[in-house]
Parts: sequence; C-alpha cells; structure tokens
Amino acid sequence: MSAHTPHDQAVSRHGWVRAIVVALAGLLAMGVVAALGLWAAGAADLPQGAFPRVIAATVVTSVGGTVELSGNAGGLADTQAGLTVIPLSVTLVGALVVGAGFLRPLRHRAVAGAAELAGWAARIAVLWLLGLLGLALAARQTFTVSLGDDTLSDLGELFDISPEAGFTTDVPLTLVVGLVWLAGVLVLALLVSPGAPLPPGLLRLHRSVRPAAYAMVLLLLCCVVLGLLVALVVAATRGHAAQTFAVVLLGLPNLAWPAFTIGLGATWNGRVEGPFGLPMPQVLDEVLRSPDDARLNLGTLAEHDSRVWWLIAVDAALLLLAAFVMAAHSPAGTRAWRHAVRMAVALVLTVLMICLVGRISAHYGLSVLGIGDLGGDLSGELFLRPEVWSALGLAALWGLVAGFLGGLLAGAARRRGRAGPPGRAEPP
Repeated sequence: MSAHTPHDQAVSRHGWVRAIVVALAGLLAMGVVAALGLWAAGAADLPQGAFPRVIAATVVTSVGGTVELSGNAGGLADTQAGLTVIPLSVTLVGALVVGAGFLRPLRHRAVAGAAELAGWAARIAVLWLLGLLGLALAARQTFTVSLGDDTLSDLGELFDISPEAGFTTDVPLTLVVGLVWLAGVLVLALLVSPGAPLPPGLLRLHRSVRPAAYAMVLLLLCCVVLGLLVALVVAATRGHAAQTFAVVLLGLPNLAWPAFTIGLGATWNGRVEGPFGLPMPQVLDEVLRSPDDARLNLGTLAEHDSRVWWLIAVDAALLLLAAFVMAAHSPAGTRAWRHAVRMAVALVLTVLMICLVGRISAHYGLSVLGIGDLGGDLSGELFLRPEVWSALGLAALWGLVAGFLGGLLAGAARRRGRAGPPGRAEPP
C-alpha cells in the first residue's frame, strides 16, 4: 500500500472541487444579495430584460471592477455620465463567504507551508477569475432615454434624436482589480482568524498583527450591525420599508462606516444636485442638498439633528471594546504603550480603507443643440469624499487613547483570571 505524503493529504483537503465550491459560493452569495437589494430598489421593472445584467454589474462593482456608463444622442446632442460607487453590503457578504470557505479546510492546524497556502489560493483565484469574466461580459445594456414633454422633446422629434444610455465593463481592468480584491480577502482572512495556520516564517504575526486585525474586523462588523438595527427600527416606525431594505442589502456599510469616521471627528465633503433619489437618512439629504459643496461633520449635522452627538459615545464604546479584545488576544505581559501603538496603526489603516472605499461620485446630463445645458430634469450630480489627512490624524489619536485604556483593562482582567486566551509573554 502506497504512503501518502503530507502534501498529497493537503491537496485532498482543498483541491479543485472544493475551490469550485468556494468561488461559486462567493459569487452566488453576492449575486443573491445584489438581486434582493436591486429588487427592493425597483430595478426589477427595468425595460428590455435588463435586471440580470444590472445584477451582474453590481457584483462586478462590488469587487472593485469598472462599469463604464455610455451615451449616444447623435451629432446634434451631447450626453455625459459617470458613476463611481462600491455597493459595500455586497462586498462584505462576498468577503465573508470567500474568507470562510478559504479557511475551512485549514482549520485545526497550527502551521501550514507557504507553498500549500499559495496553491490553495491559486486554485480559488483561477475559478474566481473565470466566474468574474462571465459576469463582466454579461454586465452590459443600453436603454433609450425619454426627453420628457418640454422643448427638448420637440427638438428630439424634429431632428429624429433618440438618446441612448447604457453601461458596459472594462473587462481586463475588472479582472485585475477583482484578483487584487480576492488576494486581499484571503490574506486578511489568514490574519484575522485566530485559529488559521500560518507559514513558520510568519508565526510572529500571530502575536503582533493578528490581534489588531481581528479587533478591526470586529469593529467594522459591529458598526454594520448597529446600522442594521437602526435601519430595522426606521423601517418599522417610519415606513419606506422597501427603500430601507434596498440600503441594507446594497450599501449599509456605505453609511455605517463613514458615520463611524464622523463620530471620530472626521469631515466628508459632498453635494446632491438634481433628481437623485438617495436612500439615506433625512439629515444627510438635508445637508447635502445645498447650493454649494456641503461639509459633513458633527457640527453641521448637529445643526439639523442634535442626536448625532451620540456618535461620539458610540464610537468611544466600540473603540474601547476593540482595544480590549485586541489586548486580550495579545501575549500576556505586553505593555500598555505597545497596545496603544498597535491600536493606533490598525485604526489609521482601517479609516484609510473607509476613506478609499466610501467615496461616491455620480453625474449624468443631456443637452440638444445646447438647450438643456446638461441641466434640468435630465441631469444630476452627486459626490461624497472625505478629508483624508485630518481623518487619519484623528484616528491615530483615538487609537492611542483607546489602545492604552484597553491594554490596562485587559491587564487588570487577566490579573483577576477572567480574560483572554493564554499566550507567551512579550518582551517589554
């Protein structure tokens, strides 16, 4: 009877069949969430059977892929359109499913070779790219745009102008960005999971990086859970249930994570102009619909609703919890100042991620013979972007304070024998 090497046993645990399951499960979960969110938003009524293609486009954008808007109104008309937004609810679901599938065959092990982990990730990546390629090719559609009942409509009939708008994908760029997204998810899954095996040369990360990464993921998930609770209360008490569930299924982190940074004191700049129907809290819509660019921070939001000051207390509680969890999962004997520095670095990176993925930009417009000037009912503009450097500075300050206090609390709890898994002492 032939003997099986450890490598052969590893391949049998996570071979091509399991890789197919992981890749398909991730894409299917994202597609289901996107479909439900778009259905709640009313996209199922789009003409020309466009609903499946819009679902595909939503999944593509959720992994950072590029969906390009296009327009064609002939030589006597002009069209402009652009869209940059990541549906982070779909992104989050996909990351959780793919990360869990990647880690499942690796559980109950302390160490895994770099070649084994790379081979397992490569199998998933090949099948992931094939699935993403199919979605990118399917995510394209063209619609005819109505000119309404005013002068533009009369000109359209006179010159036989039938404006069209649509979307397509940049397939090569989508595949590259989608592969980078997958690599980030798999690396983060290894860093976050306390029980995931690491290559021998990276075992040091288990004591230094892994507790902070775990705490930051927990922090982000807590923000989303709190946002979900608020959304459910709003849906139950104020109506608009379909609109609220569309937000939950498509863009809940798009609201919850920037709100977290605002609670830290950060400022976002934005504006809403035109007939954009935004599923956002009323206070945000009131601030953003101003003649000039609006500043979103605690002060400007409090002018419309004083309850936003509670964001400070919520953020403080979440950060203290995250810092305590990080310290409790760190080696016993780690000094409080080390916890403070690690928490600050981790929080700065987390806020930077929010600033990068939370940006929103959208515009569209149409003019015929210069009439309309890309304005009126056939145009609109929306953008939301952070003041990055001030946000990062505030994150560093909050992280230092929360990390130090969390380290002290974890140390006191350990001394009373009530906290954390045992770990080797770390030199001061």
